[in-house]
Amino acid sequence: MLAQNEFEETRRQYDFINQCREYVNKKSEAMGRPLSACIVTFGCQMNARDSEKLAGILGEMGYVITDSEDADFVIYNTCTVRENANLKVYGRLGHLKSIKQKRPGMIIALCGCMMQEEAVVEKIKQSHKHVDIVFGTHNIYKLAELLKAHIESGSMIIDIWKDTDRIVEDLPVERKYAFKTGINIMFGCNNFCSYCIVPYVRGRERSRNAEDIIKEIKQAVSEGVLEVMLLGQNVNSYGKDLANPKTFANLLTEIEKIDGLKRIRFMTSHPKDLSDELIEVMGNSKKISRHLHLPLQSGSSRILTAMNRHYTKEDFLILADKIKVACPDISLTTDIIVGFPGETNEDFLETLDVVQKVGFSSAYTFIYSKRTGTPAATMAKQVPEDVIKERFSRLLEVVQHEASLLAKQQVGSIQEVLVEEVNTHDDQMMTGRLSNNLIVHFSGRKDLIGQIIQVNLLECKGFYYIGEQIQP
Repeated sequence: MLAQNEFEETRRQYDFINQCREYVNKKSEAMGRPLSACIVTFGCQMNARDSEKLAGILGEMGYVITDSEDADFVIYNTCTVRENANLKVYGRLGHLKSIKQKRPGMIIALCGCMMQEEAVVEKIKQSHKHVDIVFGTHNIYKLAELLKAHIESGSMIIDIWKDTDRIVEDLPVERKYAFKTGINIMFGCNNFCSYCIVPYVRGRERSRNAEDIIKEIKQAVSEGVLEVMLLGQNVNSYGKDLANPKTFANLLTEIEKIDGLKRIRFMTSHPKDLSDELIEVMGNSKKISRHLHLPLQSGSSRILTAMNRHYTKEDFLILADKIKVACPDISLTTDIIVGFPGETNEDFLETLDVVQKVGFSSAYTFIYSKRTGTPAATMAKQVPEDVIKERFSRLLEVVQHEASLLAKQQVGSIQEVLVEEVNTHDDQMMTGRLSNNLIVHFSGRKDLIGQIIQVNLLECKGFYYIGEQIQP
């Protein structure tokens, strides 16, 4: 359960929320309209979940959440995995400055991974003085407190923590979907892959107590949630840091017992920590989705060592085989980096070999780009850009071919589909997601959204299906 100091911090933040609500109400009355707030999310699903928390706190204060950046309060929840993500934020800040000049009293806040970099914060202070609040990844929950400090001082508030052992979760959340949600089970990363900035901006691994996770999921299910996505930088190492250590497999077993919960997803899984115990739990489960995202990054054992990934090509292939034996209908997806420093053509061919042997349902493929602050950025033998682009095209072709062959095997089968939304191209069609995470479009009504229904997969269109609802 919540530790006493975390309970007290939660109560303290609710006090700030109530104080900010008074400010919002008074300003709304003076302006004759509700105050609006917009959250722009860059990056991963961890950031998306953080944005739901920010939206919940803003909503509790009395702000009306909008998609327009022409709002009274705008928050950029930033990503810094790649340096061009930083450039994108700087460009958008210029646009916000022009909006703020026409909207007196507008408040601009920046948070997330990008703010954990000292150079970034210094640039904000010097070149983007129209920003009002700056905070990082460790103190998302302090939004109301920071807003109050800005209102009282009228100056830029900067609150960046280098690291923390504190977890404060029991605050308002505004879910994007009523029927599915992300649930943080841990924060931070201990792996220090040589190309990755995440451990430096998200801090060390911190697991939540299982009791608190179970309580949050039960509450979500009572509010209509059918599917949860368990989130962590490396969910497979969940529980190692707890006073009473608990494995991720143990946690999944407990979550499966929750009545009313239909689907369990999780990401991200690091191959080096994926245990036989977890594979067994997945194989026996009736609720864990038949999808596993397992980042490969490279098929070359030599490059994997340079990446500090702690497994070999052979280790990965053995692991993939184990998973497929336990879960024959599993959909494996992955991440692959092309052009890591020192990558030879032979190394690249090893990657193609793994893709062909494993058969991924899809792969997020990335051209390597230097990330200042990581060991890989200073490595010798950076691969020429034209060589990387040629390899990237070859990889994409192989990935798409293998994925298409796998997807076609499902044509003619009847699958359970969680209906998520009206199709963006045809409002007579609905869009849903299979257990294996693939998308299907089919004719249907809006009142199906949030339901799990039976759909016959009629046609494969590469990475998605056209289907037909099986009438009950």
